[in-house]
Amino acid sequence: MRRRRRVCEFCVDKVEHIDYKRIDVLQRYLTERGKIKGRRKTGACAKHQRHLATAVKRARYLALLPYVSDHDRSS
Repeated sequence: MRRRRRVCEFCVDKVEHIDYKRIDVLQRYLTERGKIKGRRKTGACAKHQRHLATAVKRARYLALLPYVSDHDRSS
């Protein structure tokens, strides 16, 4: 059995610019801990994965997204 190859969602929709202000789109590409998911998990092509990472970093800098999901004070 062969798996069907995943296609880049941004290429299918012909997206040229990933906007850092669209939090709902960016959160799909983050783990529950706030890390950026890899290309193999997201299915994005290399070009769009780079744009996605830049958009997430900009959103974090402007406090639209958290750097981490929850701070653990166990120490």
